[in-house]
Amino acid sequence: MAQDSPRRPDGDVCVIVPTVREYDCVRPYVENAREHGFDVSRLHFVLVTENFCDVGEMRALLADLGVSGEVFDGSRREAWYEDNGIAEYGHVVPAASHAETSFGLLYMWADESFEYGVFIDDDTRPHDDEDYFGRHMENLAFGGEMERVRSDEQWVNVLHQSAEEHGLYPRGYPYSAMEETVETDTVDVERGEVVASQGLWTNVPDLDAVRILMDGDLEGQARTRTTAVDFENDFVAARDNYLTVCSMNLAFRREVIPAFYQLPMDDNEWDVGRFDDIWSGVFLKRACDVLGKRIYTGRPLCEHNKAARSTFDDLHNEVAGLELNEHLWELVADAGADADGYAEAYAAMADRLADGEFAEYRNGAFLGYVGEHMRDWLDCLDALRRTPAVAGD
Repeated sequence: MAQDSPRRPDGDVCVIVPTVREYDCVRPYVENAREHGFDVSRLHFVLVTENFCDVGEMRALLADLGVSGEVFDGSRREAWYEDNGIAEYGHVVPAASHAETSFGLLYMWADESFEYGVFIDDDTRPHDDEDYFGRHMENLAFGGEMERVRSDEQWVNVLHQSAEEHGLYPRGYPYSAMEETVETDTVDVERGEVVASQGLWTNVPDLDAVRILMDGDLEGQARTRTTAVDFENDFVAARDNYLTVCSMNLAFRREVIPAFYQLPMDDNEWDVGRFDDIWSGVFLKRACDVLGKRIYTGRPLCEHNKAARSTFDDLHNEVAGLELNEHLWELVADAGADADGYAEAYAAMADRLADGEFAEYRNGAFLGYVGEHMRDWLDCLDALRRTPAVAGD
């Protein structure tokens, strides 16, 4: 097997990129880091791909850029599971799904020198005028006065600042929580409270298929586009308020990994897909509320250049889970209230779903399936902790 680029001399930031097409997206992110003086030696790239992709070209890209990193197709992930003693948990990461980002979380967990993770989708690019990695790191270290947003529906629209003009709600925002009344004030955020930094996106907004159709677009994008002026203020959502967490532009602290599993979508008998990062965000926000932590939302922005595809294909992938998405947050809204750590809070949410009866919902049995996989996720992390990490070959 060909060698990956040098494995990582000093880095503390694991950059996880799920990709089958536009793996060259790594180039502008590395260039952005160098142009803004961010120490590139801190970055270690993990490209999560498939057996039908050209792994050799991906490795060559990392070598050409002079950055540390590894590439994992399906076969190499299976070998990694074996090497690290967790082959029995290979099912927690679904095949051929965006939720394969969970492999990157396992990879991080196996190496305690990683303090931070970053998710980047391959159809995004950083804004030239922003220090992409530097801003994420600043957000995670933030302490001071911050705008706080809440609504009477207990949901915060991350696009709320220009909602009166464009009327958009992001993918995963419950339809029953629309037409909310928004309130803003300020809150003092202590250094160390922020555990996730969600950057937002210009150009193609992250919408679900129903909303894309309502916007009049049949190619899976949107006729309405966002620009930097739509995101004037960074903010945090108030306690007991939820928000959509999109993994295309997201940084996080290592500590959240037990409560940040990207849910098992697409590869399931109910054909539920497209909610892996959304539901993981619901669980993370609940854990943050219990533990007194925050999700910082706003900058750095990225440009989202979603490729044209059938809006009806996206609709097909989403419709099986639409009703469940309306209710999931309510089912876990009081779970783990006495937890003193992420794993304990997450276990309480897993139990709520795995032990529940949800026959009243279309595809309600999928929630039990999710709960069982959440339990397996925690068991997998425990097994990794007991097994020394094996370096890539």
